[in-house]
Amino acid sequence: MPTDTLLDRFVTGLMPLAPVAVWAHGSLAGGDYQEGRSDLDLIAVLEHPVTVRTAWRLGLLHARLRAEPLAPKIHCTYLSPGTVEDSGRRHLTRAHEELYKRTVTPVTRSELHGFGRVLYGAPPKELLPPVPETELAEFVVRDQRDFWRPVVRRPAVWRQDVWVDLGLLTFARATVTLRDGRLISKREALDELPGLGAPDEVVRDITERRYGSPADPADGWLARRAELTRSYLGPAIDTLVASYS
Repeated sequence: MPTDTLLDRFVTGLMPLAPVAVWAHGSLAGGDYQEGRSDLDLIAVLEHPVTVRTAWRLGLLHARLRAEPLAPKIHCTYLSPGTVEDSGRRHLTRAHEELYKRTVTPVTRSELHGFGRVLYGAPPKELLPPVPETELAEFVVRDQRDFWRPVVRRPAVWRQDVWVDLGLLTFARATVTLRDGRLISKREALDELPGLGAPDEVVRDITERRYGSPADPADGWLARRAELTRSYLGPAIDTLVASYS
């Protein structure tokens, strides 16, 4: 499988940087991975702190992998043993073919504890502190309130597939986490959406694009889909946040 070959090459390329562990999370670990469509969400814990020279060497590694068709799908955040416990710390990350810094969120940390896939080295439970239920719930509410709710007010972005998909799926996953205290996959989130009152047309659209062979959208569909999504998601987020704040 091209994915496994790429992951093997990636882990081998990390060896000069002395990785302590390399983990997969997201769809790749949760059983909902779609080759060529899903991202490869990874965490690498390196033995030494990440420096400017480390960033340069990581840039070279990713450049060497560029010929692999799935290489742009690699999204990896780099930690060290001395930084894994700080949930608010921003870590060097390679994603969308760029280097920047971001946190390892409580959702990601919970995924790693619950069903993280070990690609190399120690398992997450040996290095990563567990996430208290209250911390996870507070993050999920904050993410819906402070990130997704303002985005609903930006009409233009909702003509893009990625925003429609992530907006609705993240809302469904947030609802289940707050309601049941568990994490679910994107596939399970799609199954939840009809029961949460999401527009049937939009749910079918996401399902077909993620798991089927989608046709080109009909005239006017992207505008209609954007309006259906925004009309549903705004009030739905407001209700969720009010219920769990």
